[in-house]
Amino acid sequence: MSLGVGALVDDALPRVIRRVAIPAVGSNLLMTLFTTLDAYWVGTRIGPEGLAAVSTAMFWVWLVLAFAEGLALGLTALAARRHGEGNPDEAARVAGGALVFTLVMGVLVGGIGALGVGVLFAFMQIPPAVTALAHEYLRIYFLGLPLIYGYFCVDATFRASGDTRTPLLLLASSVVCTLVLDPVLILGLGGAPRLGIAGAAVALVATRGTVFVVGLWLLHRRGMVRLAASAADGTRHVLMTVLSVARRVLRIGLPTALTGMVFSFIYIALTRTTTQFGTPALAALGLGHRIESWLYMIGVGFGATAAAVVGQNLGARQVERAERAGWITMSFAMVPAAAMALASLVIPETLARVFTDDATVVAETAMYLRINALSQLLLPAEIVLEGALGGAGDTVPPMITSTALSALRIPLAAWWAAIWGPVGIWWAISVTAAGRGLAMMYLWRSGRWKHKTV
Repeated sequence: MSLGVGALVDDALPRVIRRVAIPAVGSNLLMTLFTTLDAYWVGTRIGPEGLAAVSTAMFWVWLVLAFAEGLALGLTALAARRHGEGNPDEAARVAGGALVFTLVMGVLVGGIGALGVGVLFAFMQIPPAVTALAHEYLRIYFLGLPLIYGYFCVDATFRASGDTRTPLLLLASSVVCTLVLDPVLILGLGGAPRLGIAGAAVALVATRGTVFVVGLWLLHRRGMVRLAASAADGTRHVLMTVLSVARRVLRIGLPTALTGMVFSFIYIALTRTTTQFGTPALAALGLGHRIESWLYMIGVGFGATAAAVVGQNLGARQVERAERAGWITMSFAMVPAAAMALASLVIPETLARVFTDDATVVAETAMYLRINALSQLLLPAEIVLEGALGGAGDTVPPMITSTALSALRIPLAAWWAAIWGPVGIWWAISVTAAGRGLAMMYLWRSGRWKHKTV
């Protein structure tokens, strides 16, 4: 919902957080629905190999998207602080510079990724049948990466201003299109070519690219994105603006981006340990991660809310209100976390059967979900408070802490898998996830972030 700056810094915090968070969470759930639809159609029409292919490809997708999320967080922190200071024109210039830089990064990362897909899957050492399908999906995704990166920037610009309703409407329309395009392109319905797993990637890129273009047009129309202060400013001025904004965005967002990239790479490394237990275990790793991604994206929505509210209140010099905003937002996110933990304990097989009817994959995924159920209760503390810290511009301590704990998964998984098999891998994931949540609570309570300037 669109709220003015005054509302974010003056209205009652629980009401502000609810009104900003509900559309933000809805938007992030719609993003998850994109990939869930892919998994449903691929898992039910192509089989376990196709499901494993999409799941393993998604680990690389999460890695490259972590960079975009870091850039978006840097933009949110800068633009929200400017809005809080009552300077929307500077916020628009920040958004314009960040947009150009983000698109350039999308072209570079997407181009390198498309050329190196074979190397990426060779590193994971997954079965040849899975590799062939995953290669096809990921290459198309990389080619469309600039459009996907661009939407992250558009989304962050709206949210920094307190407008979470517009991104929700954009994504809702794109999901409707995906609901149609996925089966049409995967199965070749209505005279369309039968693209198989490639159709899932084409549908995702096409719909996300469309909402990027529409969102950018809306931002331009509302004067929320620009590169120059006046028509007289030349190319050199625009270039300097982009470079200046890029430097500030990277200073804030790069630690968070590196955290997400390392986290994704660790999952990629875990596939090397998981592969020794066969395709069912590999599919369960990806499927368990995908099911948990619903809760993760809810947390990201609340985290984006915390970033915007904290950033604007720090800009308005209301530090104690910013601190309370972090704790209140985290408490709201605990409600769906409790529901997800309960579902993972009670009906994990039902959750797994949404994507596959393979009995072995269902059983292994159910074990993954049960072991990780309790750690899911601490997931909001990690994601929401990391977003709040990012909104304050304090991203280095969370990067160091989260990366160190996540890196422990590799030796722990190898050690415990040798003793207990795949169950050991699931326990390594659960224990380190709980540790990250506790660590973010400590960092937020320490108050070091209160002294950051952006």
